[in-house]
Amino acid sequence: MADQLPDVLPRINVLAQEQIEYIHAQSLEILSSVGVRVDSARARDIFVKAGCKSNSDNIVNIPADLVAGALQSAPSFVDIYNRLGQHAFRLGGLPKSPTRFGVGVTNLYYQDPTTDMVEPFTRKHMEISARLSQSLSYFDFVSTIGILQDISPKIADLYGSLEMTANTIKPLVLLVSEEQDFPAVLDLVEHLTGEMSTQPFAIPYLNPLSPLILNEGTTDKMVTAIERGLPIIFSNYGMSGASTPITAAGTIALQNAELLAGLVFSQLVKEGTPIILGSFPATFDMKDMVNRYTPQSLVLNLACAELMAFYGLPHCGTSANGNGWGADLFASDLHWMNHLTSCLGKVGLAPFVGGSFFSVVFSPAILVYANEVIRKVRIFEKGFSLMDDSGILEEIKSAGPGGNFLTAESTIKNCRKLPQDDVVWPHIRLEKWQSRGCPKAEEFLRQYTAQIMENMSAPEDHDELIEKGERFIDQLRSVRKP
Repeated sequence: MADQLPDVLPRINVLAQEQIEYIHAQSLEILSSVGVRVDSARARDIFVKAGCKSNSDNIVNIPADLVAGALQSAPSFVDIYNRLGQHAFRLGGLPKSPTRFGVGVTNLYYQDPTTDMVEPFTRKHMEISARLSQSLSYFDFVSTIGILQDISPKIADLYGSLEMTANTIKPLVLLVSEEQDFPAVLDLVEHLTGEMSTQPFAIPYLNPLSPLILNEGTTDKMVTAIERGLPIIFSNYGMSGASTPITAAGTIALQNAELLAGLVFSQLVKEGTPIILGSFPATFDMKDMVNRYTPQSLVLNLACAELMAFYGLPHCGTSANGNGWGADLFASDLHWMNHLTSCLGKVGLAPFVGGSFFSVVFSPAILVYANEVIRKVRIFEKGFSLMDDSGILEEIKSAGPGGNFLTAESTIKNCRKLPQDDVVWPHIRLEKWQSRGCPKAEEFLRQYTAQIMENMSAPEDHDELIEKGERFIDQLRSVRKP
């Protein structure tokens, strides 16, 4: 009987089919009647040639048939490769692949893992952070971790991308701050690793402005990436009560409409363009005047993932890179809630783990903590098999009431197969904890983080790539000089 039963797999589902269809209809109504502002004349022309209406305020109304066509032409999955050309993972498609976690993103400061002191994010910090990302096995890719503050903004994107490429072989998600440097960053990465369209290693991350604006920088970058044959991530960020409606229902309809607008544009530029869609539904706290993630944000994240699954499109979601002042209790609740719900739901990518103060400060200790959280979540999401009960009734009969299973055959067979419960914190009794001076849990995390960072090493081709990349940047700078 047991061998005919499926495994017990914990899962979360938040939307019924009729709710998905309702949200989709609301989003279509927003696109057709309200429209989106398209700042680029080139982008507006692409929409108009496809049959959209545009007015003098640069508002473009997108009809439902264009959305339907885009949903048909966009691929249902994207294969991602590492820097060495090896297949890393598939995003999207059926059966659902595991949620993939990334490190990031665009932090301005770096928090020392042993002292908690915060300093401007530098090129050296990018090197350290990328190597740490490479060392942590539960992270699948690396997003632009920080914005270099010790290098001119005109070339900081180039040096930051160089350090990421040279210090990890994991796939990259690229966020480029200076719009004019976007093509040059792609040129640099291809110069270092080879042409990327057939085995994409670096994925550009692009976002519109909420509410309902396709800004010129974003559409220009989309065209550049698409013309090179690259997959793209198109993700919007909204603050409920500020840039999106304060209600969850209003936020999901609006943000979904923005994603569909980006989808349509991508397919009009080039039919069949691989695109990964998702939202960051934050809340604007009017009392403290800060943006933050809430439990409702994570429900919306799951809802967005289910909408993308309904569309048959790869998804990119939230990452817990918000609340917290470092590797502290304040940060820990969001990490557990985000990573657990992401894996139990239909979330594709969780791309930006490691930031605090809402992705202003990168914390290596947070990253190490999150790696441990993800490890445990992976164990949780596996559930268990009812086929494991073979012979168990005989063992229970043998032990009887008041007996034990210390020497039972199943115990001897499986006791060493149980996953390690903790790799960061020791399991000690009260007396031993007191004899050690009542240490705080954070102390063990600091020590463990320091140990990992002491043992990090660069990829074998690090020096070669740095030299090659610096020559490329020097040549580019000489050409740019008047």
